[in-house]
Amino acid sequence: MNIYISNEIKEKVPYTKLLVFKYSTDVKEQNADLWQYMEDKIIPAVKKELEEKNVTEIKNIASSRKAYKSFGKDPGRYRVSSEALIRRIKQGKDLYKINTVVDTNNLISVESGFSVGSYDIDQVKGDIVLNLGKTGESYKGIGKESVNIENLPVLCDSEGPFGSPTSDSEKAMITLESKNIITLIYVFDNDEDINSLAEMSENYIKKYAHASNVEKLIVE
Repeated sequence: MNIYISNEIKEKVPYTKLLVFKYSTDVKEQNADLWQYMEDKIIPAVKKELEEKNVTEIKNIASSRKAYKSFGKDPGRYRVSSEALIRRIKQGKDLYKINTVVDTNNLISVESGFSVGSYDIDQVKGDIVLNLGKTGESYKGIGKESVNIENLPVLCDSEGPFGSPTSDSEKAMITLESKNIITLIYVFDNDEDINSLAEMSENYIKKYAHASNVEKLIVE
């Protein structure tokens, strides 16, 4: 499997990168240590930052929103997932507890401010390309009837779009039966220290999702 960023994406936001981790794991319902860490360290840090700035002013949320505008998508209507998660924290709502891979995915997203997606590799057909959704294009989202992906950056395989920084489709969603995973960070910031982000993310994936055979890739 190869992973690419399309010329159309690069023309509109030249500094777009994908930080990719491929690994194997036995997906579990929950990791208590992850949620303890989230409650003790991550959520208080986010709340403290939000005392001084709005959600949209958080660095990597701001850069992702700027990228969406360049792609022709309204970031106020179609929020990146990191913004949606941090807005839940601001509102005093609990974060969703899905499974060990998705929860680790969301931990990385909340701490970094970038949207993060995790996908079942065995459900993906052929190579993956990050492209822009076509006019009138949509798919059935996880827990949603339909997601309008026109002008959204979307992951596509040989069968079509299956994921985006806003909302993923059901096609490659992580379940307790998933074994081979790809976790992907959508980096829309030219100044991000990609190596530090990679180190933090890999540590979390190994510690909380119990990943093995981890392969790391930066796609530019």
